[in-house]
Amino acid sequence: MHLRMLVATAILSSAITGTAFAAAPAKIKVSLLGEGGAGMEIKLSQSTVKAGKIQFDVTNDAITESHEVVLVKLNSPDQAIPVVKEKHRIDEGKLKALGEVEGLKAGEHGKLVVTLRPGAYELLCNIKGHYEAGMHTVLVVK
Repeated sequence: MHLRMLVATAILSSAITGTAFAAAPAKIKVSLLGEGGAGMEIKLSQSTVKAGKIQFDVTNDAITESHEVVLVKLNSPDQAIPVVKEKHRIDEGKLKALGEVEGLKAGEHGKLVVTLRPGAYELLCNIKGHYEAGMHTVLVVK
């Protein structure tokens, strides 16, 4: 009888706190690469993930360059995001940013946790000239 009470107490405690049954977020490693005057890119540890809570572990692997990562929802995986040519940046006001990790100096780390529904998303660096240099990638959520 004592064992049953302990088990019941543990189950009730977990239900109240929500800790035992809360799903851990899927984790995606994000590497920000590239230096000024050269090609730049965002590399993901996986390009497809199941819908739900997702944690992006972001590392700026550049040697000297600062980077950021902005997450936006796309209408389709091949949607083109226009660059404002005179600013050499994306107009973030025309997109729905779902979150970002900004101002990462070389070697710094950051984290972004979001809940995503099925669809296509783009991760991009919107520091002047970086998007044009190739610093963007698509994530498909199923």
